[in-house]
Amino acid sequence: MSDVTLRLQGLTKTYLQGTPGEVQVLRGVDLELRAGEAVALVAPSGAGKSTLLHITGLLDTPDAGAVEIGGQNATGKGDRTRTAIRRQDVGFVYQFHHLLPEFTALENVVLPQLANGASASRAQDRALSLLDRVGVAARAGHRPAALSGGEQQRVAFCRALANAPRVLLADEPTGNLDPDTSDQVFAALMALVREAGLSALIATHNLDLAARMDRMVRLDGGVLRPVA
Repeated sequence: MSDVTLRLQGLTKTYLQGTPGEVQVLRGVDLELRAGEAVALVAPSGAGKSTLLHITGLLDTPDAGAVEIGGQNATGKGDRTRTAIRRQDVGFVYQFHHLLPEFTALENVVLPQLANGASASRAQDRALSLLDRVGVAARAGHRPAALSGGEQQRVAFCRALANAPRVLLADEPTGNLDPDTSDQVFAALMALVREAGLSALIATHNLDLAARMDRMVRLDGGVLRPVA
């Protein structure tokens, strides 16, 4: 059995804008990620990396091509099916943590599990385990405003992995942090990726961090190419 967890085949996407009219953002993007593999996605500003991540995470649809997650082709599925696949099999991390401010760190990691049908006790046990793995278990009862930027982003990682997804998508996950904190948070993220054995596609402008992943791909002119 193939260990390819994420497969993108021939993805194209064109947007209609006032001038110059049509803008083709993706021109046949192909990519495969295997279980436990972390791939850095680098791209100039405006090249379409967010579009690619949104399509990969089933938040948007391509004009053509296919997205397969865990061997299941999600392209063309109805909204309910796509939502179910996204909730179970895809985790998202953004540059800004987007934690729910009125809930504690623990509750932010528990809530996605409850939405996915987990019992309250099981969800809390998993949340505490994840928070402990990234060194913020002692802060579990604090709301986001009482956490440092690095702590907030670690909680966001735990939330993304709460439902044990197959695929992790991250858009500049350390872009809002100072260099030292960025390095520490990235190390925590990679430890979670390796331990969980999931596929991670991580967009970053930080080439030092990109070089620490398994490989690097560059999106430019709507085409994805390997970086030596």
